[in-house]
Amino acid sequence: MKKLVILTGAGMSAESGFSTFRDKGGLWEEHSVEEVATPEGWEANPHLVTDFYNSLRRGLAEARPNQGHYDVAALEQWFDVTVITQNVDDLHERAGSSKVIHLHGELTKVCSSRNPNDPRYIRTLGPDETEVPHGALAGDGSALRPWIVWFGEPVPNIEAAAAETSQADIFVIIGSSLAVYPAAGLIGYTQPGTPCFLIDPKEVQVPYGMKVDVIQQPASKGVATLTEKLMKMR
Repeated sequence: MKKLVILTGAGMSAESGFSTFRDKGGLWEEHSVEEVATPEGWEANPHLVTDFYNSLRRGLAEARPNQGHYDVAALEQWFDVTVITQNVDDLHERAGSSKVIHLHGELTKVCSSRNPNDPRYIRTLGPDETEVPHGALAGDGSALRPWIVWFGEPVPNIEAAAAETSQADIFVIIGSSLAVYPAAGLIGYTQPGTPCFLIDPKEVQVPYGMKVDVIQQPASKGVATLTEKLMKMR
């Protein structure tokens, strides 16, 4: 069974109605990135940041996977699939994907503000826990914060993602502008000659010297087109 590695970005969840940074001109739900997605924003106004992520969780609870998510999950019938996602939602998991690496954290998890990546204090919220109260504490006594990789913070899962990409027989990018690093650099870890595909309705600047089969369609239609191509490569 061939190893298929799929990197997904904001465009993967766009059809599910879940808001993203990507098409907001630097805003996310009318807030600047600096206010709600940086350590400095958290230090300046933790109540605002807490309220912001509570509102995102409410939105995520109402969102549903789109056909693209389901079609990605269905590829596990024929390939050894690893999904590497830049998205903080859980739509891949809800659609049935069994191996998902989250590069930028998960909206459904909270952690210590003193050491966000200490596994002892990372907790998955229950289905009814969309609201984290102001002043809630993590297990180490520090303020409880979203388990989100904010701008300026290291990406703890990038090494695992790079290792998976380096072993890929086929590499696919869906809905990513390839503008946010280090995720955008993952394509550089593919072995020479590895077939690469890119699905996006917009024009995306492909890294110089890389041969990429571009499918200029939204995620749902694009993954269906991709599946037809992949069936000939099994």
